[in-house]
Amino acid sequence: MLQRIFTSAFFQTLSGALLFVALSVNCAVAQTMPQQKPLTSQELVRLVYQLPSQPQKRDEIIEEIRRRGIDFELTTGIRGVVATKSGNDPLLRRTLEEAARRRVNPSGATARPTDAEALDVLERARKATLAAAGGLPDFVVRQLVRRSSAQGETHNWKQQDQLVVATSYRESTGGEQYKLLAVNGLPTSEGAREGDAYNQVGGSTSTGEFASMLLKLFKPEFEADFQAADTDTLRGRRTLIYNFTVKKEKNFNYVIYGRGEGSRTTTSGARGRVWIDRELFRVLRVEYVTTEHDSGFPIRQVANEVDLDWVTINEKKYLLPVAAEVVFTTAEPFTYYDPRVERNVTEMRTYQTRNEIRFRNYQRFGSEVKIIEEGDFEDEPPAKKP
Repeated sequence: MLQRIFTSAFFQTLSGALLFVALSVNCAVAQTMPQQKPLTSQELVRLVYQLPSQPQKRDEIIEEIRRRGIDFELTTGIRGVVATKSGNDPLLRRTLEEAARRRVNPSGATARPTDAEALDVLERARKATLAAAGGLPDFVVRQLVRRSSAQGETHNWKQQDQLVVATSYRESTGGEQYKLLAVNGLPTSEGAREGDAYNQVGGSTSTGEFASMLLKLFKPEFEADFQAADTDTLRGRRTLIYNFTVKKEKNFNYVIYGRGEGSRTTTSGARGRVWIDRELFRVLRVEYVTTEHDSGFPIRQVANEVDLDWVTINEKKYLLPVAAEVVFTTAEPFTYYDPRVERNVTEMRTYQTRNEIRFRNYQRFGSEVKIIEEGDFEDEPPAKKP
């Protein structure tokens, strides 16, 4: 029964909803220095042992590591414990590695910024992002989407299907257009047309990862509140991490549940983090969760992560998405016959769907997009066991 819900439900984020934040004129930047003694290895282990039963504590643990730092050598054994208890969570792993580097060299590349530098980097990133967004070429890219589902919030993902989508960007036609090419390796009909979404396949979909995302990232009308939180090394680049929040009334995110006349739409606020290159002043990663959903709306939360990197189109470098992940958490009434009371019983059941997205082979517009899937979902190497 639950399986049918996964395959028939339709969720969609619209208008670049994967990652929209904006620079507020009065944004707050706070330098967060440890106020307590650094974490001991015993304290860290006690914290991560909570994660299997309370995965929502991940953010609290990350903030604790950022605020206090660590006073111990990060050994293979400790890495293994953290990976096992957190499901090899990438953000927790990176935060811990950064804390370890700062412990060894507190005044080096991982040193926390001054208030002045944090404000300067944020303002330079805003200018650089808005300037670059207007200079994108017309391009086409192969978008691979691996979709999974899980009961409750267990994160015990069961793969549902894998899509290949040809995504084109043309400024003259208003941005992104999508064309579904294949489902589970089987080509779709030749009559498939381009559109502003690929929702004909059903299930959860998302759109708007390109120019719309880059523009809205720093549009002032969203009035995002930024706070400098930490440093990180991302793909070899030194970055500053900023926490941000956006209020619901700014229509930060649009989410659609269902299809056709019975569909429902809501808007939300958001809280998240943005990684900015400390020297090039470009956004390399954004993650956020939606907030302030309407009461009774089936989708309770949308969690988004997007990584950007430099790609070559027509022998020029552009910063564009290379990977993304979207997780929808949904609660719906479920009716079943309960023999204990000899009648039908309705209860709310929670489930999640996850879309893992990879962007491959950016090319100039007009190039043919081939259906090739092998090796495109290589996971990060598993952490070594202690």
